[in-house]
Amino acid sequence: MATTVSVVEDAEDYSFLPLIHDIIKCMDKDNQDVHQELNKLRTRIQDTRERILAMPGIDASPEVQQHELRTLRDQVRTKNQLLQKYKGLCMFDIPKPS
Repeated sequence: MATTVSVVEDAEDYSFLPLIHDIIKCMDKDNQDVHQELNKLRTRIQDTRERILAMPGIDASPEVQQHELRTLRDQVRTKNQLLQKYKGLCMFDIPKPS
């Protein structure tokens, strides 16, 4: 449950819509806070750019990323096959709790 909350908080942290809404409200009222809200939006966009650039593998070409993805899928497929093979080799039954 805590994981879900942190994911929701993270999603809200990266949402640009509240800032855009505030900017539009300020513009409708001819409010001087428009510049402050625009600076908040610029800061949020710059922070997002920096986070994206810090992601592992983002500097790799699309071809390299696709190759890594295929490799990972092959590894998962192999692991699943080994798990199925292992389950088939068990010579005893594990009783299921009732």
